[in-house]
Formats: sequence, structure tokens, C-alpha cells
Amino acid sequence: MLSRRSFERFCVLVLSLAATGKLVEAGPCDIYASGNTPCIAAHSTTRALYSAYTGALYQVKRGSDDTTTDISPLSAGGVANAAAQDKFCSSTTCLITIIYDQSGRGNHLKQAPPGGFKGPEANGYDNLASAIGAPVTLNGQKAYGVFMSPGTGYSNNAPSGTATGDVAEGMYAVLDGTHYNGACCFDYGNAEISSTDTGNSHMEAIYYGDNTGWGSGAGSGPWIMADLENGLFSGSGSGNNAGDPSLSYRFVNAVLKGGPNLWAIRGGNAASGSLSTYYSGARPSASGYNPMSKEGAIILGIGGDNSNGAQGTFYEGVMTSGYPTDATENSVQANIVAAKYATTSLTSGTALTVGSSISLQATTSSYTTRYIAHTGTAIDTQVVSSSSTTALKQQASWTVRAGLANSACFSFESVDTPGSFIRHSNFALMLAANDGTKLLYEDATFCPQSGLNGQGSSIRSWSYPTRYFRHYENLLYIGSNGGVNTFDSATSFNDDVSWVISAGFA
Repeated sequence: MLSRRSFERFCVLVLSLAATGKLVEAGPCDIYASGNTPCIAAHSTTRALYSAYTGALYQVKRGSDDTTTDISPLSAGGVANAAAQDKFCSSTTCLITIIYDQSGRGNHLKQAPPGGFKGPEANGYDNLASAIGAPVTLNGQKAYGVFMSPGTGYSNNAPSGTATGDVAEGMYAVLDGTHYNGACCFDYGNAEISSTDTGNSHMEAIYYGDNTGWGSGAGSGPWIMADLENGLFSGSGSGNNAGDPSLSYRFVNAVLKGGPNLWAIRGGNAASGSLSTYYSGARPSASGYNPMSKEGAIILGIGGDNSNGAQGTFYEGVMTSGYPTDATENSVQANIVAAKYATTSLTSGTALTVGSSISLQATTSSYTTRYIAHTGTAIDTQVVSSSSTTALKQQASWTVRAGLANSACFSFESVDTPGSFIRHSNFALMLAANDGTKLLYEDATFCPQSGLNGQGSSIRSWSYPTRYFRHYENLLYIGSNGGVNTFDSATSFNDDVSWVISAGFA
């Protein structure tokens, strides 16, 4: 519960909103302000984090003409206008280019620049996230999160008002508890302004994943930990903290706060219930972490040195000035639960039946006699007709299965090689036996949507949602609409990634 003083401030805020005719439930940053720890950065692509906020939440850029538009809440303090994004991005691809700071300090998150690690783009910058990779609903209204594949990252290296040195701060992030890996480092929070590793204690960021290189918690992960630079900490020292549980709720609220020789990890289910405290106490005993040397940059999806091998999904998060009380954080948790995050369809415009046999026909002019098939383990396109051999017909037929990584999407099993599935590896499609690994499940899961050229379906990679089944010189890749690879060429992209799905040949 809020203290009496905080409750009185909260009541003043509500009365003030009522007096102006703008009565809206207090947002997370209103609650933090009432607890004397105001937000100095507030990021969300799903909703406004202040009750009176009506400004832009994020910016998207479409692939057809590189035009951008801002997406704002439907009303003050409300959910993002997903319909505006859908209209703007119709029949093309869209990327999230800016996640705006709602605090008024201008701490916007943009494409992360090269640092200790270079990003995969030609200029060394990190990739941008697909605008449609993480659809959800809040109180029944559609919105989009930020689905970040390895190589994707955002940052702000010239922030305003963030904590530096040993100054106290707090933060939370609502994340997808089923989307993670063990690579370094899926973070949100305070980092180096140079995007390079400048030493122990120069970071203080939420980490989420199952990396065990520096620390771990109970079970096999994923865990909420603190990235303090050169160490992921789950407790007072490096190594295992049995009090830090594995969390795999569909929606996770990860909380971190730190001040002079004091810090805490808290967390819980962002869709129900309350927060728990997994660690609260002194700074790590390892050398260099007390006092802290925070630099104040803000990162999302990467480590402080732009280590960008991690993956995860971000919906909302804030950073505060000062060390929030547990009571304030508990009220924020209640607000997040009241937002009613829920899943929604990952596919559109295509009805596939699990267990059915299908074929996938190219729609690019002069290639419409070609179908997705396999030659050994290579996935390619081949000319197939009623007079083709039985072997070729089988090679061009695929059994629809529930998505191995996410049952809301699909996986495609070879008809003539049962137990083997289409998967991507280094962005090339191949046929691979199901080895039961998390990586194969993710690489073999795809989400169909209405064809980008108006025909059939485009088949999006679940784990790299900027990328689609694309034929290029008769071979199959997951291609993006523009990029560093030859098969990412924007020329004829919409045609090359659109497929007519029909009954299988066998």
C-alpha cells in the first residue's frame, strides 16, 4: 500500500484530473511521482504511462517509400492506436525507428550505434525491430510490443536526468517471459555513454534471460538479474542466488533499483498477482561495485558495450529518479495488472489446418510454375506440375504442424522426410531433422499473413519477424525488405515473399 502521504498526493492528482474533465486512471509514472521518485524516462509502444499523456509513443517507417509516422494513444492515458499503424503499414513492411520518452526529458530510444560490438547493418548500427512482431491486447484493445531478434538494439547515449555515479534510481520493464536466450545481453536500463565496456559498476540495467556465465538463480531460468557491467548479478555476489526464481510467465514485470550500497531485484506476473522481492541488500562484494560508477545512457535489448546476441520482447518500462519504495512499486504492479495484457493472433489473412498437406507457389511474374521444394537438405523452388514425378511432388509438399516454438504460428514438416522441418540457418532455409532443441523450434516456426503483393500469403519468421520466406535465384531465404545481404534486395520484394498456398501434391 502507498503511505498516507503518497496516498494524499495521489488523491490530489485524481481531483486535479477530475477538475479539468480528464479523469483517467493514474498511470505508472503518476504513481512514481506520488512516491517522490518521478520517471525520468518512460518508454512504451503499447500505452501511455501518464494519465494525461497524448503525445507520440513510437515512430514507424514503412519499406515501400521510407516514410515515417508517429503512433499515439487512442486517448489521454490510453492504449496505442494500432489501427493507425496497420493502415500506414498495409501491403508493406514496417520497422520501429524511435521509442519516444513520455517523461518530457527527450530520452528517446533510437537505433543503437556500433560500440564494443558492431551491429549487423552495413554502417555497424544494430537492426531495428519489426513493427508487427509482438501483437498483444490491453483491456481488449490491440497494440504492438517490440520483438527484438539477435542483432536488434536501441539506445540513447546523450540522456537527460538519468542517474550517474552512485545516485539512486529505479526501473521496471514488462517483458515476454517466453522469448529469451542465453546470449549477452537482453537489457533495459542504465549503461555507458560510449557503448563500450568502461569497467565494473558502469551499468545498472535489468537483464532477462538464462545466461549462466556470470550468475544464475534457482532452476534453469530465465531469470531477472542485474547487469552491472562485467557481471550479471542475482544477489550479493557473483554466482548462484537460490532466492532468484526462474520466471516464465507470458508477461513478466522485472524490477530493479539501486542506491548507495543498496540494491534490489523484484518481479512478478505482469498479468496477475503481486510483486516478490528476490534480493534486497548490499552491493556485490566483488571489487569495483561499491560505490557504483553509473554513466546514465539508456539501452534496450543490448549490453552496455552493444553486445547484441540476445533476444526478447519489450512492452513498457521506465527509469526513475531516486530509490522507489516497495509500496510505490506494488502500486505500479497493480496498475500493470489492471492494463490486462493478453495475447492475440500472430497470423492474419491465412487459414491453415494443422495436419493438412500444402504446396507453396511463387507469385513473382515468370516464376509462377515454381513451388517451394527441397533437394536434399536445401530448400529451393522447382517447377512442379501434374506430370512431375511422384518423388518431386512429395518434395514440394509440406505437412502443416503447430508452431514448434509458438503454437499460435506454424511449422512445416517434409512429406517425404517425416520428422524434418523447414528451418532457417544464417538466414538460408534448409530441411533439418527435429533435434528437440529450443533453437531449432524457434528457427522452424513461421507466422503467415496476407500476401504483401495482394496475392496469397507472406510467411514471416517468428524469431526474426522482419524476415519472410523469399525466393532469390531459385533458392529460399528469410529475407528482409532491404539489408546487407543480396537476398535482402528491395527489388520485387513484395512479389518474391508472396505465395499461393494450395493443397499439397502428395
